[in-house]
Amino acid sequence: MNIKILTPEYVVFDGEVESVLLPGKGGQFHIFKNHAAIVSALVGGKVKIYTESVAAPYDKHLTKESEAKPVFSYEIKSGVLEFNNDKGIILCE
Repeated sequence: MNIKILTPEYVVFDGEVESVLLPGKGGQFHIFKNHAAIVSALVGGKVKIYTESVAAPYDKHLTKESEAKPVFSYEIKSGVLEFNNDKGIILCE
């Protein structure tokens, strides 16, 4: 599935991922391939993308987490997610 993380200043990430963990208003939620269509508000916290590697120029914005699987994170203050047909867009600040 493809995920794009966008801020008003730059593109944080655009690429294929296995899944993404997001900080929602009701708590964290995980999106995997073939997830139902969703639009959700996001709160402050870490957006974690599960992928083998992150290519330049996106690697400068993401932090590699020390977990069992390869995970990269980006800290947000708030945002919104739209996910449909295995494509997700996260608009955040």
